[in-house]
Amino acid sequence: MAAMKTPPTSHTLAWAVPALAAALFSSVAAPPVQAAEARAGLKPCRVQGVTHDALCGVLRRPLDPAQPQGTQIDVHYAVLPALARNPLPDPVFFFAGGPGQSAQSLGGHISRLLARLGNRRDVVLIDQRGTGKTAPLYCDMGSPFAPVAEGLDNQRQAARLQACRAQLQQLPHGDLRHYTTTLAMQDVDAVRQALGAAQVNLMGGSYGTRAVLEYMRQFPKTVRRAVIDGVAPPDMVLPLAFSTDNQAALAQVFQTCEADAACRARYPRLRDDWQTVLAAMPRELSLNNPFTGRAEKGTLTRDGLLSLVRLPLYSPVLTSALPMAIGEAAAGRFDALAGLATAFLGGGGQAMRMAEGMHFSVICAEDLPRLAQSTDQLGADFGDSFAQQYQRVCAGWPRGEVPAAFYTVPPAQAATLVLSGGADPVTPPRHGERVTKLLGAQARHVVVKEAGHGVMGLGCKRDVLFRFVNAETDAEALKVDARCAENIPRPPVHLPPLAEAAK
Repeated sequence: MAAMKTPPTSHTLAWAVPALAAALFSSVAAPPVQAAEARAGLKPCRVQGVTHDALCGVLRRPLDPAQPQGTQIDVHYAVLPALARNPLPDPVFFFAGGPGQSAQSLGGHISRLLARLGNRRDVVLIDQRGTGKTAPLYCDMGSPFAPVAEGLDNQRQAARLQACRAQLQQLPHGDLRHYTTTLAMQDVDAVRQALGAAQVNLMGGSYGTRAVLEYMRQFPKTVRRAVIDGVAPPDMVLPLAFSTDNQAALAQVFQTCEADAACRARYPRLRDDWQTVLAAMPRELSLNNPFTGRAEKGTLTRDGLLSLVRLPLYSPVLTSALPMAIGEAAAGRFDALAGLATAFLGGGGQAMRMAEGMHFSVICAEDLPRLAQSTDQLGADFGDSFAQQYQRVCAGWPRGEVPAAFYTVPPAQAATLVLSGGADPVTPPRHGERVTKLLGAQARHVVVKEAGHGVMGLGCKRDVLFRFVNAETDAEALKVDARCAENIPRPPVHLPPLAEAAK
């Protein structure tokens, strides 16, 4: 998700793959550059974080396909050339999360994640329309030194996004109805054709899984293999599913503490402490700004508190400190909660920045109209607060047309590896399990019980990705042993020294 140098907001950071933000430490040798002139329309370029030269292309596409002679946008993409002199003809297309991440901005992470695959296959990074350099829809993130309370104020954030929407609509490409996943995947296939690839291998994390599934639906015969990590199904009603899944992830925190003798002894009433803190909202408080270190006073609302707790749930390492942070909050000290949320947001720099205009163009068109159809049971604590925030922003947001077929998942025609983290607070295994059944016999679901949001970045999974894609046949791919990380332990609960805890 985006590493924003502002206090966390409840609106952004819906889906993504934080595992990519962890260092994926593989070195990549420089490839031969001879292919630059051999590929029509591509020019040598540099991609941030990638150690070797890339080839960049631009493809002109209509903003509205129904008006092919109307407003045009430039779809920017980068090819990380295979290192081998005789590369295989089926490249790997990587789909970023968000919605709103730029694939090219993640180039360094992805090149290391797919280093072994990149020996014989090109890796292609397409900035989806609305992100990166492709008709960008970015909002002003404000000052990194703004008070924490401002970033947690939903009314203030809604006003900021309304102002952003008005500014974006003044852009030449500012008709926000034309940034749906369906249209974006048509751009992707146009890039495939421009590259002359008969088939491609697809990989996506978080929202990128929705993109992969939509590409597979529209262009099934061009897909050779697919990997989806942290599945966000097309019919998932984002704001309401979040409530259900956030609540389940928080329940795991309490269960883990209760099962750990040391944590249970330190925080014997953790669930009750949390309910006490929650019931006290809104409240005036003082805390040190995690970015500036300056003492601040402000009002923390219930929604703001839920945001502070929700963000660390994405990462098991940060989650391990939540019992301590909740215990501190019960004692009236909120610095630890604010610090954990900031630690999640602050680790990826510009690579993790979200194009909020694209984010809301997708969610307001694809998810919000289906709120009444959701069967998710709201979490007891999280309730419908997240849905209310999106309703507030989406009320005036232009909505694109979404075909009914978008919400279906046809049987896969190519081997598909489905990955889920058991501790994922946004795309947990229940979504991956359902999609795997819909994909049918060509899909296999692998759950890493103690992983958070994003599995493919775990060390041994990189080899699994290589063997799955590199297998000669679908049958061989589906037999690849992908269990290497199934038994990784949950990070131990973080318990500060008693002398510190007593201060």
